[in-house]
Amino acid sequence: MNKLALFDCDGTLVDSQANICQAMETAFALHGLAPPVRPAIRRIVGLSLVEAMRGLLPDAEEAQHHALAEDYKAAFRRMRESGTMTDEPLFDGMIAALDALAADGWLFGVATGKSDRGLAHVLDVHNITARFVTLQTADRHPSKPHPSMIETAMAEAGAVPATTVMIGDTSYDMLMARAAGARALGVAWGYHPADELRAAGAHAVAEDVADLPAQMEP
Repeated sequence: MNKLALFDCDGTLVDSQANICQAMETAFALHGLAPPVRPAIRRIVGLSLVEAMRGLLPDAEEAQHHALAEDYKAAFRRMRESGTMTDEPLFDGMIAALDALAADGWLFGVATGKSDRGLAHVLDVHNITARFVTLQTADRHPSKPHPSMIETAMAEAGAVPATTVMIGDTSYDMLMARAAGARALGVAWGYHPADELRAAGAHAVAEDVADLPAQMEP
């Protein structure tokens, strides 16, 4: 069976928090709502949008959660089309880490709360689309931590849980990995602290990007 390294995107591959926070603040303003504080926004990164809105505004009606999600997507799209987005850089050392993992026989995939369009844009900007054999997004799956993204990625890549590692920066990624029976590898440079990743079931936590290859297997 193939070895599959499945990456979250925001907070794991790229640092995208500035654009996420700005789009969220715009969406809330359109509804006449005070924007969430940025630490609260960073905590819901990785969830599907409607689920994220439920977390940020738990007392609102379901219709408002859906409306906020649509306004967030529209705000993000306007930022992209107008050229006003902040750069979303790959975390330092990521290309070298991918090269090392590829040399060790790992196939790559992405499991993200982004849309298909959003993920395609990020991968294209960094010229890394061709590195990934499977791309799973919120457009086609239940929100994390449901294991659907990992299960589909494994089927597409010819991997099984014992040969799959989910690499992510949030507790949602770790819970998703555990639900799918895959190895859960947390990263310490993202949006949830390392102790929270371990509490959610991380088998290990990589302290920096260069540490990734050494943490892939028990």
